[in-house]
Amino acid sequence: MAKQRESRWVKWVVSRIVRFVLWFVVKPEWKGAEHVPAQGGVIIAANHLSVTDPLTVAHFLYIGARRWPTFTMKDAVMKIPVVRSVARSTGQIPIKRGSADAVKALGEAEKALVEDGSSVIFYPEGTCTRDPELWPMTAKNGVARLALTTGVPVIPVAHWGEQNILPYGEKKPRLLPPRKKVQFRAGPAVDLSEFRGKPITATVLDGATRAIMADITALQAEIRGETPPAEPFDFRKARQRAAQAKHAEREEITQTPEVPTADRTAEDTEADNGKNSTGA
Repeated sequence: MAKQRESRWVKWVVSRIVRFVLWFVVKPEWKGAEHVPAQGGVIIAANHLSVTDPLTVAHFLYIGARRWPTFTMKDAVMKIPVVRSVARSTGQIPIKRGSADAVKALGEAEKALVEDGSSVIFYPEGTCTRDPELWPMTAKNGVARLALTTGVPVIPVAHWGEQNILPYGEKKPRLLPPRKKVQFRAGPAVDLSEFRGKPITATVLDGATRAIMADITALQAEIRGETPPAEPFDFRKARQRAAQAKHAEREEITQTPEVPTADRTAEDTEADNGKNSTGA
């Protein structure tokens, strides 16, 4: 029997506060909630548009699919006293990104999936998309690794609309009426049969990750009624190109010879004399 990870009364209070707030802000449209298993461990893999996503994704999962949402949360957020207390009481998993503790957090997520039968939400991209058109980006391999090591299903979930509430990079949310339309679409479990039972190599993880992101992107394309790019935006490569361009610009500035002040003065004087001789 799955262990109860959360405090029932805290869940009751938090869920009602979130529902009350969102009722004034968003007009949700949910499709495909029937694909989320009613019980047992499941990975919910979603795209990431805005810092408001956790609220809307949790809303979809809790009300639409009748599953309690469990997130892996950045350690910086967990340092806020009230947030930390609520997060722990609702079964959320803290994670220090880029550190040895990240491995521990993945172990906690695996325990929540296998032993506790939780529904754990992941953003495979790791951060809000930087794609200019807000399509899902390339993703990290953590979700694929968990899926292959635990054997639990991965349900792809795409959503669209949160960027109209709080676009990435902005600090002031747009909360005035009318309510913003937020659309969700969940699909069948990602077919990872090609990768299961094989050694967990970089090639296998990359292939499984691409399969997961392809399903998420296809669902978002259905919502938007548009065709996604042939190749997803690669944030890592974009940052590398930006850094190289900045470095090249600095090199160009440092290597550009400067005309000595005395020479410039002489040239300016000669130019002025020329102008006077022509009547300019």
